[in-house]
Amino acid sequence: MALFALVSAVFVFLIWGKFRYDVVAFAALILAAVLGLVPKDRVFSGFGHPAVVIIALVLIVSRGLSRSGAIDLLAGRVIDASRGLQAHIGIMAGLSAALSTAMNNVAALALLMPLDIQASRKAKRSPALSLMPISFASILGGMVTLIGTPPNIVIATFRENALGEPYGMFDFAPVGAAVAVVGVLYVALVGWRLVPKDRSRYDAVKQLEELRGYVAEVGVNQSSPFLGKRLGDLEKLVEQNEVQILGLVRRGRRLSGMALEEELRKSDRIVLEGAPQAINDLAVAADLKLSVSRKRKRLASETLDMVEAVVPAGARIVGRSAMDLGLLARQGVTLLGISRSGLRIRDRVRKSSIHPGDILLMLGPKGQMPDVVHWLGCLSLAERGLEVTQHEKASVAVGAFVAAIVAASLGWVYLPVALAAVVALYVVLRIVPLNELYESVEWSVIVLLGSMIPLSIAMEASGGTALIANQVVAWTEGMPTVAVLALLMVITMTLSDILNNVATALIAAPIGVDIANRLGANPDAFLMAVAVAASCAFLTPIGHKNNTIILGPGGYKFGDYWRMGLPLEILVLLVGIPMILLVWPL
Repeated sequence: MALFALVSAVFVFLIWGKFRYDVVAFAALILAAVLGLVPKDRVFSGFGHPAVVIIALVLIVSRGLSRSGAIDLLAGRVIDASRGLQAHIGIMAGLSAALSTAMNNVAALALLMPLDIQASRKAKRSPALSLMPISFASILGGMVTLIGTPPNIVIATFRENALGEPYGMFDFAPVGAAVAVVGVLYVALVGWRLVPKDRSRYDAVKQLEELRGYVAEVGVNQSSPFLGKRLGDLEKLVEQNEVQILGLVRRGRRLSGMALEEELRKSDRIVLEGAPQAINDLAVAADLKLSVSRKRKRLASETLDMVEAVVPAGARIVGRSAMDLGLLARQGVTLLGISRSGLRIRDRVRKSSIHPGDILLMLGPKGQMPDVVHWLGCLSLAERGLEVTQHEKASVAVGAFVAAIVAASLGWVYLPVALAAVVALYVVLRIVPLNELYESVEWSVIVLLGSMIPLSIAMEASGGTALIANQVVAWTEGMPTVAVLALLMVITMTLSDILNNVATALIAAPIGVDIANRLGANPDAFLMAVAVAASCAFLTPIGHKNNTIILGPGGYKFGDYWRMGLPLEILVLLVGIPMILLVWPL
């Protein structure tokens, strides 16, 4: 009962969302170990579990496919801004689903989203009309293969423990492909029309342009009280006047980063950004002389670059401010504005805590911004330049990955070993540089999974899952087995909309097998039902990271998702259940 209570508490904390899911899971694991609920030799066994290893390797391989430029070459040939909206959504959704069968669906969306935004701007339409269909399609595509989405990997390895043999690479395809095809047709033909009318006129990137102020260079008068003091000493006055320091120009050379620590000299020029009147008020208050004033675009074209980036869940900057990270001091980059669900934040942006889904407008040294965006854990909304990709290595990257999948599917090589060989090749060929190797892994998911696996095993061994299964069977007494299967899918879908989908799969999989055993049904049917349902997070922006990523760029509200998502989830049930019964008879 103690373990049941602990897992129930984890469940409550995950729904609450006050603390990060990986922190909650790891704390629960340690508490279970201290209380003796998990054997000491099994406490950290989850971190060596095949599911954990495969997920980490798939994330690195996805980074390699992205950096190789293979996806850019493919996308560039099929995306055309001159197409009609429905044709554009159909092609983008189909491409998104197809990519997600072979790579992490978050990576697939991250590659396609900037292209879609650029196409929307060229066609003079809101990206809100196409981003949600593309996001949903990427989630649907992940259902088709073992490596398409983490829940499938969890279900496959759980089957090995429960039934003696894991699912293969394409065992999910008959059900997953049917659901994906019907789902993509729905979002392309009907779903996009359900986007609220006011969102269809929203353009987050264009909105951020209104936050772009003016840049001015001000000199330091001989009588200024700040002469000989640190540039950083001006910050309090700068904040009061809602102006930002972009850097310091000394002897014709722009200083950034540690410029705040420099002592001001009479010949220095301080680079400021803000409204003209605000800059003038600051100059009067600090006894500075206004020398040169230029519009932003001109300055950016010379030495600075301006980028818009969206903040995904789990990014380094989530829950912190630009000042907390020392963005200006450490990277020489200024945060100019934030767009949050249609709201423009300009005041005190450096001290504003950043939320998942926010779009950040940043200004910094030209050529350095892609690295800064990556360091923050954000995704750029601009199309990637050729310098970021390595098109000459695209064929090698794709060929190695396809060879590994074929070898693993035919049983020649153990899947984790095959993927590890691909990763090793990518590192040797510098398709994935060493400094990006570990950054490619979403460690919060790894910690969550590594922590939850021992708890899940202990829960099953203690009879906790059997207790839940007995209760479900009692509630559905007299109902046909297919109705119980449908109920399990509905419950799992609901959990996936508010929980991390990996946690949902870990909780629902053992319960599904126990229910099947009590009903004398085929466990595979119930495991497939859990796999499909755990990936169906279409009602909220928090159920899946892809839904969070599009929140800001699409200008969506929390309540916008269910309009397109609820019919899609019903459609998944209507298509998924008959396919499960056909392929995995009860």
